[in-house]
Amino acid sequence: MSDLEAQTREMLQAVSDAADLAALEAVRIAVLGKKGTLTELMKGLGAMSVEERKIKGPVLNGARDQLTAAIAARAQALNATALNARLAQERIDVTLPARPEMRGAIHPVSQVIDEVIAIFGDMGFSVAEGPDIESDFYNFTALNIPPEHPARQMHDTFYFNEKPGGERLLLRTHTSPVQIRSMEKSGPPLRIIAPGRTYRCDSDMTHTPMFHQVEGLVIDETAHMGHLKGCLIEFCKAFFEVDNVRMRFRPSHFPFTEPSAEVDIGCRRRGGELRIGEGEDWLEILGCGMVHPKVLRHGGIDPDKYQGFAFGMGIDRLAMLKYGIPDLRDFFEADLRWLRHYGFAPLDIPSLPGGLSR
Repeated sequence: MSDLEAQTREMLQAVSDAADLAALEAVRIAVLGKKGTLTELMKGLGAMSVEERKIKGPVLNGARDQLTAAIAARAQALNATALNARLAQERIDVTLPARPEMRGAIHPVSQVIDEVIAIFGDMGFSVAEGPDIESDFYNFTALNIPPEHPARQMHDTFYFNEKPGGERLLLRTHTSPVQIRSMEKSGPPLRIIAPGRTYRCDSDMTHTPMFHQVEGLVIDETAHMGHLKGCLIEFCKAFFEVDNVRMRFRPSHFPFTEPSAEVDIGCRRRGGELRIGEGEDWLEILGCGMVHPKVLRHGGIDPDKYQGFAFGMGIDRLAMLKYGIPDLRDFFEADLRWLRHYGFAPLDIPSLPGGLSR
């Protein structure tokens, strides 16, 4: 028995000397594994007499229990040591000052879209949407734009590659296709606005290849130019936040409306400042007119029974006028400094009762 006690002490010492979990696992296998030292000794119990097993069995079982407990205790100690070392290495000094959070802001284009929706929503208009990639029919033909019209040429429109059947898709040049799709989908009466992105081959201080428009459409049995005029006057008053606004409607021509008009708003230019609603100057802001009968037919509506009016304006241009932004190209530069200067607080949602541009 003195040999077993000596072996037990050696094995316990090996457990105690294990420097890490890998070394401890090697000791466990060497002692308690299938071919471990203590396992081999316990295998010999079967060849002993009954009297010998009564004496050696309890001793071997006691040694195994002692070693198992020692290995578990050592493993717990090594795990604690490793955890403490990791915590010390990954320590965070919570006394350091916090990093300043990036302050987000609403882009002026998004702000103006929300303002326009709030104004026309109060008039009973709903928002309609359509695809950015359109067919020639919805973008031109259904809107009474003839085949020889300059707008159809490559220098003004982004076309995709021609399909096997000869059809060419394009990036919509205005949001007017949404009007045709709304006519086909819902039918009269209609009162919608269609804000969204549009695309044309142009780029300077007041034009970009991608820009934003909002178009409006009203169709019923009684709509007329007087309703159109009143609707736009109320919009300009609310949007520019001017009680007395001077406006004029000049005769014009658009293929999709007849009669057509361009709308100017009174302004004053002095000392590099533009003031809306006062002064003797005029500033063009939008186009409008009564929906052409051919457009109604393309939308599946009987022009002998129904009539309506439509209007369209550039959202980016409205933002430039209202908030004094000089260059349209800056809208798309992703300059954080510019956005901080012209941006709006995220939680200040535009509303007519609370004010559009607080």
